[in-house]
Amino acid sequence: MSVHTNVEGAPSPSPKKRGLFNRFLDFIEKYGNKLPDPIMLFVGITIIILLASALFSTLGTSAVNPATNEEIAVVNLLNGAGLIKILQNLVTNFTSFPPLGLVLVVMLGVGLAESTGLIAAFMKTTILNAPKKLILPVIVLVAMVGNAAADAAMVVLPPIVAMIFVALGRHPIAGLAAAYASVAGGFSANLILSMLDPLVAGFTQTGAQIIDPEYVANPAMNYYFLVISCLILVPVAVFVTTKIVEPRLGHYEGEEIEMEKVTPSEKKGLLWAGISLAVLAIAVAFLTIPSGALLRHPETGSLTTSPFMDGIVPLMMVFFLVPSLFYGFATKTLQSSKDVADHLGQAMASMGTYIVIAFVAAQMIAFFNWSNLGPVVAIKGAEFLQNIGLTGLPLLLGFVIIAALINLVIASSSAKWAILAPVFVPMFMLLGYSPAFTQAAYRVGDSITNPITPMLAYFAIALTFAQKYDKKIGIGTFMSSLLPYSIAFAIVWIILFIVWYFFGLPLGPGEYIHLKQ
Repeated sequence: MSVHTNVEGAPSPSPKKRGLFNRFLDFIEKYGNKLPDPIMLFVGITIIILLASALFSTLGTSAVNPATNEEIAVVNLLNGAGLIKILQNLVTNFTSFPPLGLVLVVMLGVGLAESTGLIAAFMKTTILNAPKKLILPVIVLVAMVGNAAADAAMVVLPPIVAMIFVALGRHPIAGLAAAYASVAGGFSANLILSMLDPLVAGFTQTGAQIIDPEYVANPAMNYYFLVISCLILVPVAVFVTTKIVEPRLGHYEGEEIEMEKVTPSEKKGLLWAGISLAVLAIAVAFLTIPSGALLRHPETGSLTTSPFMDGIVPLMMVFFLVPSLFYGFATKTLQSSKDVADHLGQAMASMGTYIVIAFVAAQMIAFFNWSNLGPVVAIKGAEFLQNIGLTGLPLLLGFVIIAALINLVIASSSAKWAILAPVFVPMFMLLGYSPAFTQAAYRVGDSITNPITPMLAYFAIALTFAQKYDKKIGIGTFMSSLLPYSIAFAIVWIILFIVWYFFGLPLGPGEYIHLKQ
């Protein structure tokens, strides 16, 4: 153990000489923990956004949207019209905040699964009996593949993995960080196509048609690159967790979970939970697999963009909720409808802090969007990269870095690409690079800073989960556990991108680095 967190949240002195990188993380942890509570931090950022909107609007700051050729000006939110808009939308900002409903709906199912003992029993019979060396790699792989379910994986996996780590005698915050960073930092890396693929391909096609009006984007244009990315990033995340994050966190001194042998009652409960899960899986398969199935896209028949993907969150809730009910009644942890209501109430009671954070974060993100500060920053960043005179690979790597930096202020992948694609796709086409390669560069940059951007609302959610195990954990400690993933992912993913560039490997079916092969 090289670092242990004391009651103040700052690292205790270590007798061993610390390396440069650990000293850097110590710095992040120490001064990050001096920041206010996350709720007050978001309040502070919101105030800064309001003041910045007034300042830059007064200065006449604007930029031209390359997609529409329309001028985007910074909007003053502190004048009469801005204040009225804030008052009229304060409630709807909160109630329409996507992570709010997503988290609460999913946690209904996950919370019941935890309180009835289903998750603990499942871990005892499966995960904890698996070879110890395989548990973390499997968790990371599941997290990266889980990003096919978009934001839902960022909610479901971190708290479950934290519980697994406690049961294994490991630090739960290390497990939570590994799961969150793997979903967020490896957001584009996957073994399967996700709903993000056709979404970004649509903007790529729009940008490419500026040069070639006949160009049609293939949603699988980056598939080969993203599959290899996923397979390479899994061991990277495992290495960061075991060699950097866990040693820094030290030994977990909270309440440990004693895993006893599975009782006959638990076996009976797992049997009924498994049967109910199988029935649900068959029902969903019937609604998705056949051609023309109800949950497929009514026109294209696609599953990637379909009612199935739109309904993935309530489906996940049902897949936790129904087996939990069967397990609970079979084991008698649930004996009446009142017990069910009590357990569900307990699950929601633990979300109080998150609801407050969601209220403040919803206002912050809404104000930032209304002010137009995000698009202006993105366009100015793109113009800067165009004007610095780089060519070839350095220009491509500069684009990756710019995308990563812009991601710190605009978390939405599609929103950023809608602005950047009309600039960079045609620019790189004129230099001989395919739209698929430009999109691949963007997806690397768009992913690597996801774990550390506060503009991604799930950062606050993950911190809320972490506080379950350490009520005094500060932003600095949590950030210093996530930052190594962003740095390692950036280094390894950029190296992979360079290797792909020099060897001219195909990016996806029929898609290559250069326009002509």
